[in-house]
Amino acid sequence: MSAEALLHELRGQLRDGGLHGCLLVRDLHTGDELGIDPDTQLPSASLVKVPLALATVERIRRGDLDGATMLDVLPGRITTPGPTGLSRFRHPVRIAIDDLLYLSTCVSDGTAADALFDLTPPAQVADILHDFGLRGITVRHRMRELSETPVERFDAAQVHLAHALAIDAGTSGRGHRVPQLDTTRANTGSARAWVELLQALWTPSGIHPEVAGRVRGLMAHNVLRHRLAPDFSSDATTWSSKTGTLLNLRHEIGIVEHSDGQAFAIAVLTESLVPAASQPGADAVMAQVARALRDHLRQL
Repeated sequence: MSAEALLHELRGQLRDGGLHGCLLVRDLHTGDELGIDPDTQLPSASLVKVPLALATVERIRRGDLDGATMLDVLPGRITTPGPTGLSRFRHPVRIAIDDLLYLSTCVSDGTAADALFDLTPPAQVADILHDFGLRGITVRHRMRELSETPVERFDAAQVHLAHALAIDAGTSGRGHRVPQLDTTRANTGSARAWVELLQALWTPSGIHPEVAGRVRGLMAHNVLRHRLAPDFSSDATTWSSKTGTLLNLRHEIGIVEHSDGQAFAIAVLTESLVPAASQPGADAVMAQVARALRDHLRQL
């Protein structure tokens, strides 16, 4: 099948799955790539924890921070479904910066991430990205804002109303009545920008090798593996990734490394058009479309 025919078919799969998708898959060795709307900016949700990890580890390397430093962190005390780790704790904890990195990146703990943002604010994270020549990702706010959405204003039986608002309250210019979904106010990035970050972490770049290696290790230990991992994990592959979920947004970025030496950077950013919180079928469609793009490039 030609690339054009494949993309037409995959757009139909996304549409049938109730998704608008922005994807890019790139062969890290040849540079060949294939995508669907890869330059569209979308809110990042928890994907921003990868730039946060990169900035934190870089500051540890420079000596600005010590990973063994213990911090007192207040509990998130969040009771709505979704948040993990310290975000759900009821009591204060004392924890090292290194362990906050693990919780933030591997468990997607928003409270741990905000403790790291206290040390390296969003503007400084953005500056460090720019120092590495990565300019397609904006970092504007901390994670706490993501736990203050319309979902928290409805009981469990009415969560679909928050998703309906997320779907219907946007503008043609990607503004939105929900601030976390407004690309002029939210943390944002395109599929291409996330692939550029992944490539900088997995291949020689301006990022120090020790820093890149540590961030790769964190992504390899991501415990949230319900989305793309089923289609990219096997005894002959390694899947390192980070997910992002917010209202009707479902994202994942990652690297699949094959035992034959091939490696592909994958970014899948989606907006669901279905007003429901639980959509395992959407996760499956995301993975199937991403795998089809990877399979096409792998056969070139």
